[in-house]
Amino acid sequence: MKVAIAMVQVPFIRGGAEILAEMLCNELKIRGHEADIITVPFKWYPTQRIIDSMIMGRLIDLSEVNGEKIDIVIAMKFPAYYVKHDCKVLWLMHQHRQAYDLWGTPYGDIHNSKDGLLTKNAIKKYDTKYILEAKKIFTISQNTSKRLLKNNGIDSVPLYHPPQNYNEIFCEGYGDFIFYPSRIDEIKRQRLLVEAARYVETDVTFILAGSGSKKEIEYINRYIEKYELSDKVTMAGYISEEEKIKFYALCLGVYFGAYDEDYGYITLESFFAKKPIIVHDDAGGPLEFVEQDVSGFIVSDDAKKIAEKIDIWYLNKKLTQQMGEAGYKSLLEKQLNWDYIIEQLLHAVKEN
Repeated sequence: MKVAIAMVQVPFIRGGAEILAEMLCNELKIRGHEADIITVPFKWYPTQRIIDSMIMGRLIDLSEVNGEKIDIVIAMKFPAYYVKHDCKVLWLMHQHRQAYDLWGTPYGDIHNSKDGLLTKNAIKKYDTKYILEAKKIFTISQNTSKRLLKNNGIDSVPLYHPPQNYNEIFCEGYGDFIFYPSRIDEIKRQRLLVEAARYVETDVTFILAGSGSKKEIEYINRYIEKYELSDKVTMAGYISEEEKIKFYALCLGVYFGAYDEDYGYITLESFFAKKPIIVHDDAGGPLEFVEQDVSGFIVSDDAKKIAEKIDIWYLNKKLTQQMGEAGYKSLLEKQLNWDYIIEQLLHAVKEN
């Protein structure tokens, strides 16, 4: 079967969305399908560029290539899901959140534009219209499904998937540091973990890995300098996949501070490493996996609360291990299975 995966990408930026598309493409090929990722470059500013991208998404022709029919298009991201195809299936990561749940928040942007409301309304109108063209509508999480139902009145089915290299992640003990690997961004709230370093009463240390917003990195570095936290907090920058897996293996536990995350690979990676995790009560997707006081801690966005929970782990490593193993067991029970995912995504071809 010839499968086109429709995606968008911000040039020179790579993250979880790109990794998921690549994983799907590879899993399709393993099962004997011809698969390729078709990406549309995306720019969200000024707001007119969003409209241009929507038009571009609608104009893409994926009906055939070199005279051969493309059997199915799996569209994953705004506005690539605007593509026309007689067998279009959605596996939705997220919509353009600035027009929906991030509208009017510190993490949004288009509400500050003079034509922001017009753009927001256009996105909602055409999202609803073109998403409903799909033969099947899946999402990557319950959180994404809830947003789609709330914002557009569209029902969908969540399809959970394992993170990249999940079968290589392992546990090598429970060390003395908290690990947080993520793109550095205000919405990921690394600054809260760095602030927590001021309040811990134990000798625990912190390793933050990732590149990202220059402004946010500068803010965090100034904070570390101001409160003399250089012995407690390490900003590791970009690390390789191998280094990340090693940090997971050795850390005491994991912190994931993201606000209203779509899915949250870090939660799953933490559990595959048998490490407990701290997330926030507004974390979104991770709340579908973390059980309070069983596999992790769910706290408000309060640095002192974070510090308190970290000290509990440091002082009681037996409890830490029990929580990490509970997280691992919970993933096994969820049966994150690529065979099932691909069967569901491709079933629409049989019905078409």
